[in-house]
Amino acid sequence: MTHEADAIASVVLEEFNRLSSKRKPCVRDNGVHEWVPLSGIVAKGPGSMKCVALATGMKCLPASKLSQANGVALHDWHAEVLALRAFNCFILQECRRLADGKSSSPSSSKFLRRRTDAELEDSKIHDNKDWNSKPFTWREDVTLHMYCSEAPCGDASMELIMAAQDDASPWESPTPATTTTSDYPSPEEEPSLLGRGFFSQLGIVRRKPSRGDAPPSLSKSCSDKIALKQATSPLSSLTSLLVSPKNLYLTTLILPESQYSLEGCQRCFSPSSSEGGRMAPLANQTWRDSDYAFTPFSIETTGIEFYFSKRAVGARIEGTTTGVKMGASNLAVAWTGDKLVEEGLIGGVLQGRKHFDQKGASAVSRWRMWKLAAEVASLLSVDEGRDAASEISQVLLADKTYDEVKESGLLATRRAVKEEARRDALKGWVRNKGDGSFRLSS
Repeated sequence: MTHEADAIASVVLEEFNRLSSKRKPCVRDNGVHEWVPLSGIVAKGPGSMKCVALATGMKCLPASKLSQANGVALHDWHAEVLALRAFNCFILQECRRLADGKSSSPSSSKFLRRRTDAELEDSKIHDNKDWNSKPFTWREDVTLHMYCSEAPCGDASMELIMAAQDDASPWESPTPATTTTSDYPSPEEEPSLLGRGFFSQLGIVRRKPSRGDAPPSLSKSCSDKIALKQATSPLSSLTSLLVSPKNLYLTTLILPESQYSLEGCQRCFSPSSSEGGRMAPLANQTWRDSDYAFTPFSIETTGIEFYFSKRAVGARIEGTTTGVKMGASNLAVAWTGDKLVEEGLIGGVLQGRKHFDQKGASAVSRWRMWKLAAEVASLLSVDEGRDAASEISQVLLADKTYDEVKESGLLATRRAVKEEARRDALKGWVRNKGDGSFRLSS
């Protein structure tokens, strides 16, 4: 536990506390007290800290529903993943503000800056479109920190799950979903993703842990997704078309003391072979002519507990009227800095909207994020008149499917980084396919 870890956690918790009561867990009519995980991203600059994105949530979309999502429904709204999506939305909002020449202060941001003409000119000597086309970069004096109120599901939390059970026997797993993908050389090497089953298998990629009788999902665990961010940075594909990953890697991951397993976290996230870290094959790795480099974060703990954590809610109802129960909240929340986004989500869409209805698309959905990135690219092409800006616009504004955009040459290096990380460190990663055929004009 450190003073800075407490300060980072407090910044996220204070921002959550400002949300209206309708965004928070409640006591249901039947007396069940709800709990929910919370995660947030904090930017620390000279003399200040600011929560720029936060989220709650703990559900994901079954693999069988992906073909219906159409860029509208989220695949995964666990708090950690949703917070990272909200963070990308925040970055795109900052990019739009910087690119909008009609803004009262178009060149001012505490977090992002435009790459200088000299930087852009220097990058032209490298034959890498992925690198030399990015018009924005994160400020060098601002570091990024992530707070999670619960241990990320998957490998980092396996010891905690085992210790918490009366019966340490692993859940019986349903027949795991498998997939055929060119990411693996042969069908024999295509692994089946485990959820919460088989505790004896540690250091492996897992899918989201649902009930044993729930429809299977191919959404990878939060542990796996956060581990991968040490290679790719928190940037999503579309955001990385506009922003360099340089300076954007997480510096620390903050967990409550009660949710920290040294053995689990070292195994899951560490690049040290002496610590048994599964990320060791990527230690000190850099990717030529790009700003991508394996950048491990440190893990720190805080003694502060989230008011709606499973432990805090359990402590409040302990010893109360017999029969009082605790249950997981179905409500998820996505929020970005300055309340540019604040929404409640149920089932991966806006609360109160029909599933897969475009009117229910969250601001952090694939379709809405694509629209925002395209708006930034359109502003840049008009404002800058540069070849790079024009090329980004051609990718984001062309009549292509989402999958085709992600296969753009401008994202070749990012794809290579992900493929190497999955092949060498996160072995067994099965891609979650089925929601990439929609278009921006859908």
